[in-house]
Amino acid sequence: MSAAASCLLTEDQFLCSICLDVFTDPVTTPCGHNFCKTCITEHWDINVPYQCPNCKEVFGSRPQLRVNTFISGMAAQFRQSAQQKASSSSSEQQVSKPGEVPCDVCTGTKLKALKSCLVCLESYCETHLEPHLTRPALKRHQLIDPVENLEDRMCTEHDKLLELFCKTDQTCVCMVCSVSDHKTHNVVPLKEEYKGKTAELGKTDAEIQQMIQKRRLKIEEIKHSVELSKEDADRETADGVQVFTALKESVERSQAELIDTIKEKQRKTEKQAEGFIKELEQEISELKKRSTEVEQLSQSEDHLHLLQSFTSLNAAPPTKDWTEVTVRPLLYEGTVVRAVNQLEKRLSKQMEKLFEAELKRVQQSAVDLTLDPDTANPYLILSDDGKQVKDGDVKKNLPDNPERFDYCVNVLAKQSFSSGRFYYEVLVKRKTEWTLGVARESIKRKGLITSSPQNGYWTISLTKDNKYIACADSDIFLSLKSRPEKVGVFVDYEEGLVSFYDVDAAALIYSFTGCCFTEKLYPFLRPSLHRDGKNSAPLVITPV
Repeated sequence: MSAAASCLLTEDQFLCSICLDVFTDPVTTPCGHNFCKTCITEHWDINVPYQCPNCKEVFGSRPQLRVNTFISGMAAQFRQSAQQKASSSSSEQQVSKPGEVPCDVCTGTKLKALKSCLVCLESYCETHLEPHLTRPALKRHQLIDPVENLEDRMCTEHDKLLELFCKTDQTCVCMVCSVSDHKTHNVVPLKEEYKGKTAELGKTDAEIQQMIQKRRLKIEEIKHSVELSKEDADRETADGVQVFTALKESVERSQAELIDTIKEKQRKTEKQAEGFIKELEQEISELKKRSTEVEQLSQSEDHLHLLQSFTSLNAAPPTKDWTEVTVRPLLYEGTVVRAVNQLEKRLSKQMEKLFEAELKRVQQSAVDLTLDPDTANPYLILSDDGKQVKDGDVKKNLPDNPERFDYCVNVLAKQSFSSGRFYYEVLVKRKTEWTLGVARESIKRKGLITSSPQNGYWTISLTKDNKYIACADSDIFLSLKSRPEKVGVFVDYEEGLVSFYDVDAAALIYSFTGCCFTEKLYPFLRPSLHRDGKNSAPLVITPV
């Protein structure tokens, strides 16, 4: 067969327009169109008048059909070529594996299905799918990716295809269902509902992707926080080792100095005792010598010699009066105390350096605060910039909104914090009474209020009787070396820590530890009462 003829074998003219298959015993009508002999004969047996199915030409009598030998030969070659192609294609296609949908038409070895037809309710491999891709009638069938159990797509009650969707009952139904059980329901074609659901799924997927992205960003944020935490931990460890090494060296140096002091005292005592002993031994030697001379003289029988020598021997020897001479054991009382005091001074200097470094670190968490006039007690006066507050001694006519303190002269900042760290500083100079700290959002704001962690306040105060206290469930009196003029407040939300610092002295005043924060925290200020001008100075939030 020529190349041109081979090319023509793929065209639609070799398909009968009635059965849509390759011609079998093709015949030609008087109008020139070709059909399978059986197809056109059966068509005219049923349909009268006799009309060409293709061009609709009407014949007065039943036409005489003639075999088209040319088309018959070409159709036979076409069929043979298609069979060879199918055989070759079958060898190239994949055999269906477990878990894959097999072709329903294949006999013997089942090939992997490429598509499933929702009209035929069968799945087809590449070869057996060909008619659905070429025949006009089959092209209208709905093909989907291969699925098993196509019978599940049939209505169990009416044995009809589930091609509609009942929005009322949210279920798939067949045409019979739509006019019986679901007659009054909102029923739409599956394709329509599919588009709607697909759009919803697209929106849902977009939301899911956004959630995934947010969580990926959160992972990166957490990893970054861990890295920062490790850097802080390494730095804190290094600083701690340096501080404790210095403290250890100070203790060892003080210990060595104490031992040297005691040894030096003991050495002087021993040297003094050695001098006394040497003198005493020397006098003993002299006395022994004189004793020998006396003994010898007393035994002499020479009367003249004894009398002449007696006067010089009887005189008192040149010795020291040792009656008042003593070597008393040294008393070391106070030596250790003085050494410890000296050590304490050294440690104090180390602690000062440590607190300075700590204060510099917490100051890195400084935030800019503004006082909230909606929370301020009506007696309080706030500056225009919201940085200062004092008792004005005169009640202003203000709305009693839920946020406002109506009895205690308190005020909160506008800013709140529910994670991380923050720090702020307040000038308390020239104040004789004040309270500073943080408070949780749900605190009581009406009537008499007691500041304590149990009531949602973590604060310290200078009282009217000039005492500094930490406002715990039972007040803790604080002993401060100096009177703070500026107080720093530091909060680590996750750590549950609230610390107060004397900024100028770089000293820690007090820390609330082990706190459990579960809601927003607000910076809290109480300038306290005017006291006839004695406490009229404002509390001032200062830049760090």
